[in-house]
Amino acid sequence: MEQNKELTRWRMILGEDTQQDFESMQEGFSLTDRDIMMDTALAAIYGGEGSQNQMGGAGKGASSPHITKWMKDIRTLFDPELVKVIQQDAIERKGWKQLLMEPELLEQLEPDIEMASMLLTLKDMIPSKSKDQARAYIQKIVDIINNQISSDLKRSVHAALQKKEHSPLPSAAAIDFPYTIRKNLKHYSSDLQTIIPERVYFFDRKQKSNHWHVILDIDQSGSMSSSIMYSSVTACILASMNAVKTNVVAFDTTIMDLSDLCNDPVDLLYGFQLGGGTDIHKSVKYCEQLIEEPDKTIFFLISDLEEGGNHAGLLHRMQDIKDSGVLVVCLLAIQDGGKPYYSQDMAQKVANLGIPCFACAPEKLPELLHAVLQKQDLSQFMKN
Repeated sequence: MEQNKELTRWRMILGEDTQQDFESMQEGFSLTDRDIMMDTALAAIYGGEGSQNQMGGAGKGASSPHITKWMKDIRTLFDPELVKVIQQDAIERKGWKQLLMEPELLEQLEPDIEMASMLLTLKDMIPSKSKDQARAYIQKIVDIINNQISSDLKRSVHAALQKKEHSPLPSAAAIDFPYTIRKNLKHYSSDLQTIIPERVYFFDRKQKSNHWHVILDIDQSGSMSSSIMYSSVTACILASMNAVKTNVVAFDTTIMDLSDLCNDPVDLLYGFQLGGGTDIHKSVKYCEQLIEEPDKTIFFLISDLEEGGNHAGLLHRMQDIKDSGVLVVCLLAIQDGGKPYYSQDMAQKVANLGIPCFACAPEKLPELLHAVLQKQDLSQFMKN
């Protein structure tokens, strides 16, 4: 047993090129799955010329999509002090140091979510002279996302909440055209070939304060970087609307209530601590305490569902929240250009509870929120 450990240690030190040598030294010699993960993570930094392209380096353009996965792996496999050493070596060996130390290079980078995620992960290691540029770079990503979804998201929420709330006060921007047409079909003029409305209906622009309570419970493990970007911007948009009360909770093996940071999406993003393990059950238990009116509450669990805590307890608690009248939706992690990343086994178990469980493309978020607020069937999103 001790001999196997010693051989494994030397094999890990010398690298994958020596695998055949060790197999010849001892029949049946092989690395465990965990050893292979460690070997791959270390080879990305210490593997010599053959590993130079595994994660990519600094420079203009998009960063490698493997960086955030690698960062999650090393946090899972090594103790915190060793993680710091490996991260520092990564910056030194892969050219990241030049990127992080030279503000002018950071300013030249094209906006890229993966690079922004890397900066957030390494935010505590960025020198003071580069912090402003790093924040400005992340702000660019936030602005891009905000431009993509903000107006549609607000419009969706207004439409969902004010569908049956009409006002006699005229305002062209507030005309409810579908409802007005339906109510005036009998006034169709065959001569003019158009409807002559007897009455025009308008949405009531006055919002009901905190008409809905939205809780976003967000996994902050390393694989969640892209999802966290979109979730944070979405949370801040919702928090800016009087009609919606918003809570944001971040978790790994600990829980952080970030609701007070919802005034600024960049501040909110800086509140996340990307990496670490995952205890979803503990976080869902915390969020359950935030629920005041179940029938006016929407609970979004945003996670890859790689539960490191109490699996049975998580499912039981999710069922209880759903049964209380809360609208529960599980949004699965998206990374690497929009590809879903999640535990299929746990996702199926959540879906078996009657809880919608799927990955949602960022551009579909406004449509999704409208459907949820209207309590519509979400099967169309689950098929995509």
